[in-house]
Amino acid sequence: FALYFVRFALAASFLSAVADRFGLWGAAGTGEVSWGEFQSFLEFTSLLLWFLPEPLVVFCGWAATILEIVLAVGLITGIQLRAVALGSCLLLLTFALCMTFGTGPEGPLSFSVWTASAASLLLATHPQLHTPAAA
Repeated sequence: FALYFVRFALAASFLSAVADRFGLWGAAGTGEVSWGEFQSFLEFTSLLLWFLPEPLVVFCGWAATILEIVLAVGLITGIQLRAVALGSCLLLLTFALCMTFGTGPEGPLSFSVWTASAASLLLATHPQLHTPAAA
């Protein structure tokens, strides 16, 4: 049960973040909506990727969005689960590091980005993933 729980929790988190940046949770400032539309997400991304020129920030924002969707689908379906979990770990670790150096340590700690990265790594290295029943 724990393996399924972490898979679906991670997938839901990825999909929720994507939904937020496309306004599916509502406008920015309503409820717990962070971005409400993609341009606001890109502005936040530029804070995290302060060391990159603007065209690369836009590319990275889109790349992260596409990766989050692909990884969420992989976590839900269990296809190539070990690789998907490792990809999730690396993407979340990148987020955590960029957030820490871009805006300070509080954000990635409060939003459990470090925890989600660690959970992804634990999932990727779990010995039960060697059995067909875990997929």
